[in-house]
Amino acid sequence: MSIPSGDDQFARLDGRTVVVTGASRGIGAAIARELAAAGASVILHARARRAEVEQVADEVRGHGARAHIVLGDLADPATYDALVAQAWDWTGDVHVWVNNAGGDVLTGTAAAWSFDEKLDYLWRVDVLGTIGLSRRVGQRMCASAAAGVDRSIVNVGWDQAPSGMAGDSGEMFAAAKGAVMAFTASLARSLAPHVRVNCVAPGWIRTAWGAQASEYWQLRARHESLLGRWGLPEDVARAIRFLVSPAGSFLTGQVLAVNGGLAGPAGD
Repeated sequence: MSIPSGDDQFARLDGRTVVVTGASRGIGAAIARELAAAGASVILHARARRAEVEQVADEVRGHGARAHIVLGDLADPATYDALVAQAWDWTGDVHVWVNNAGGDVLTGTAAAWSFDEKLDYLWRVDVLGTIGLSRRVGQRMCASAAAGVDRSIVNVGWDQAPSGMAGDSGEMFAAAKGAVMAFTASLARSLAPHVRVNCVAPGWIRTAWGAQASEYWQLRARHESLLGRWGLPEDVARAIRFLVSPAGSFLTGQVLAVNGGLAGPAGD
């Protein structure tokens, strides 16, 4: 599969409005910048990082694109309706929705939480947040289907959820992201043919946790990719651009692993 270049008209999103949840940093910020570079107007969601998401909004505008910020805690279901309503109110329509927001339980104060606390938070943000938003967004998009414009939802899974990974982190992330991946397949059927629904499943991506991970994890990340390196947030962003652009218009119900080729657990 060839990911279109920035000059490829099949990868353009001119005239489209997109929403990226969890857009204040890392993968979400990279997605926002990439879709802005493709010509889309971007609504950036963040839980509370106003200063960081403002900086990303400035970068979006630097691509000549419009940017709008919406704050809300996806651990609280009361946020769903407000976020969707504000997104549609900005331009009157939304063509692409990327459910990137995920609970960070590996860094900061959350790293000291118990397994049960971490799992509960991941379930509320990653799973219930993705499901609750996707169902509301799907209904709105289907109501606008008569316009004949391609519309899509992209969720974020994890490449090792199907095979599993030993340890607390592997167990909780496999449960949460495996649920997201399974939900994607069913939602694609529910919303077809009006809305395309796909999922990206990143592997070892150098986000905030990866940048400060121990030498063990640095070596493991490189070992488990056939390309022998960490992935970058921009690698995930380019894959999402492909999925939501005209170049990906015949793809729905798919899970695209963005991992440099999964080589298998260390020691294989």
